[in-house]
Amino acid sequence: MRRSSTFARQVLLVRVGRRDGATVSGTDRVTPDHRYADRQRLRYGRLDTDIETVRPISPALAPAAPVDESPAMAIPLLPGERTAARRAKFALVNACTLSSLMLGMLAIFLAMRGDVQIAAICLIACVAFDGLDGALARKLGVASPFGAQMDSLADMCSFGLAAPVVVYASLAGSVPPAAAAVSCALVAGCAAIRLARFNVSPKDGRFFCGVPTTMAAAVLALTVAIGVPVSGLVMVAGVALLAFAMVSSFPYAKLARLLKLPPWLWLAPVVGALVDIRLTFALVVVGYLVSGPLLWLHQRRTA
Repeated sequence: MRRSSTFARQVLLVRVGRRDGATVSGTDRVTPDHRYADRQRLRYGRLDTDIETVRPISPALAPAAPVDESPAMAIPLLPGERTAARRAKFALVNACTLSSLMLGMLAIFLAMRGDVQIAAICLIACVAFDGLDGALARKLGVASPFGAQMDSLADMCSFGLAAPVVVYASLAGSVPPAAAAVSCALVAGCAAIRLARFNVSPKDGRFFCGVPTTMAAAVLALTVAIGVPVSGLVMVAGVALLAFAMVSSFPYAKLARLLKLPPWLWLAPVVGALVDIRLTFALVVVGYLVSGPLLWLHQRRTA
């Protein structure tokens, strides 16, 4: 008991102050017993440690990161050597991207006026400029992260917004407005998901994961431009199916891989286009959409 009381006095040792702020005299202060001082330090650590240094820290709070007070530096849009020639090439590539964006806006304005077929032709021009800017960026050696983000935003405006607006205008009067609005809204939402997923997914040189947004917009634009003879409800179902195909996980062959097919396979579509271009176009689109699930099943069987 004596040892315990001595240790308790040492642990609770405080400097007692009077009410008037005066310090307690030495006779009123408890003198610690030094007989067990070394044993207490080994067992409980130092007793005179500052309270601020041993205060508990909540495990739910992450340690505060040091604030970087260095001045912000502007990141160059064009990495690498910044000569006048490379800047001109960089401006040319981004001019193609902006042209695709402006043509998409023009397609929206034309669709609002009722010029649906001309608006669809503007969308086809958007597809051409979208393919041109990427090819020029790789050919001229001015590909950059800024260009990739710029291209993605332009694709969303031209193919994710302008294409559904043109399709909605083409369906006016043939189907209920609510059905047309839902199918076109699906195209816009699935295009946003498709573009965002493409930006963060690893690239495959052979196949697309889902139908690319550019190809979906090209199919919709050509359908409106040539006037495929289908009913309004079939058109609405086809638009919704194309929207879901964009966000699917089915592999679809890229255009470069399709061009390597035997020439005799291209003979049937060419002859069919000379006979009936609308029916041939519909069959080609259906065949491409069906190729994704078939390739997926083939990959699962061979895996």
